[in-house]
Amino acid sequence: MKEHELIEAALSVRHNAYAPYSKFKVGAALVSKNGDLFTGCNVENSSYGLAICAERHAVGAMVAAGIREFDKIVVAASPLASPCGACRQFIIEFGDGIEVVAVDAENPKSISRWNIKDLLPNHFHFDQIRDHS
Repeated sequence: MKEHELIEAALSVRHNAYAPYSKFKVGAALVSKNGDLFTGCNVENSSYGLAICAERHAVGAMVAAGIREFDKIVVAASPLASPCGACRQFIIEFGDGIEVVAVDAENPKSISRWNIKDLLPNHFHFDQIRDHS
C-alpha cells in the first residue's frame, strides 16, 4: 500500500473521531506486513483517563485481527501532532523500526516523519517476556 493511501485512510477515519471535550480529532492508519489496512480514531470520555487515542485504536484493531507486525503508522490531526507518550510506548512494543508519519489534516502536504525509537529513546521493555511471546 502506498503512503498516500495510508494518509487518505487516516484523514478519512479522523472524521469519525469522538472528541466532544477537546474538539481535537485524530485519525490513524497502518498497514500490516501482510498488507491489511487498520484504522483508528480517538474516542474521548468524560472521565479523561478512559479516552483512547487513534494510534492505540488502530494498533488494537490489528492485534484483534491476530496480526502483530507493521512498519508504518500515519497520524492525521490539525494542527500536525506526533503521538503522545502512551502511544509511543504502545507503538514501539511492536518494533523499534516503525516509521511514524504525521500529517496536518487541514494541510495534507505538511508532513513530518520519525522513527519510533527516535521519538522514544530508552523506552521501557521486558526483554525476557518479549523473547517468550
